[in-house]
Amino acid sequence: MDIDLPLSNRLEFGIQTINRRTEPATGPWRPDVAAAKRLVTLVDSLDYDSLWVGDHLAFAIPMLDPLAQLMQAATWSERLTVGVGVYLLPLRHPAAVAKETATLDLLTHGRFILGVGVGGEFPGEFELVNVPVKERGARLTEGIEVLRKLWSGEKVSHDGPFYPFPPTQMLPTPTHAGGPPIWCGGRKPPALRRAGRLANGYVSYVVTPQMYREALEHIARAAETAKRDLTTFATGHLLFSRIDDSYESAFAKANQSLSVRYAMDFSKATERYAACGTPEQVAERINAFIEVGVRHIVMDFVGPYEEKEEQIQRFADEVRPLLNAP
Repeated sequence: MDIDLPLSNRLEFGIQTINRRTEPATGPWRPDVAAAKRLVTLVDSLDYDSLWVGDHLAFAIPMLDPLAQLMQAATWSERLTVGVGVYLLPLRHPAAVAKETATLDLLTHGRFILGVGVGGEFPGEFELVNVPVKERGARLTEGIEVLRKLWSGEKVSHDGPFYPFPPTQMLPTPTHAGGPPIWCGGRKPPALRRAGRLANGYVSYVVTPQMYREALEHIARAAETAKRDLTTFATGHLLFSRIDDSYESAFAKANQSLSVRYAMDFSKATERYAACGTPEQVAERINAFIEVGVRHIVMDFVGPYEEKEEQIQRFADEVRPLLNAP
């Protein structure tokens, strides 16, 4: 592979989505805290590396605030890294986000990754906070700059078009100098250039291995143009997956779950982007991503939520031994 990015030699695995609703599934949605704690404990015991949650203000299904979820999860494990993939930064003022994420980074002793993205698939979220959808890319770029200024602990000011502020000092600073690592998401060229210019890593979803390879090539060119001196560059991928005794059974359960989540027929996307089937078929798909440069695989096991713990166990027992080291 001829991609001029300093990739890690270590392969890591994460689990996406922590909370489920209480049973029975009637009345207002309420989180099942006991089930969430059991899931985190299982993930920790099976030597996964990280826990991840997504982010939306208003979505087709109920979603909890991601940073609050991660704070709770971090109290149940003293080892696992926690990450949000991805946080829709353009929907918030970055000064408030700087305070919240610095706090989370401190209270987890530096076990936090901030994945960020532009969103836009659900325009109603932007209308909710009076942010024009067409501004989301520019707001994300400026928002990253504001985060890093405020995380520095110095007295700083900012005169950008969206988030100007006078000389201000925000304390305390995060655990690590410069703040928690920022991983940028996205698939389009502007997002990939942003990752190359500004981010500590890249995290994708709904891409093929070939698309991922091409994305890293875009990112590498942008990093070179920006004359960045990168010690390492993190490469993550959120992968929808379902392990079963046959591809057909795995696909049916995965597609039903994803179609509900996104309130649309997801069958074409499930077929193209998800890793479904027997342990061997799932491993083959993941190995293709490892081959093109992915080093942090975030598994989003889809299907009936009550089977999620079984999927996490099966992956550890039956899929992970089939994966190729980078």
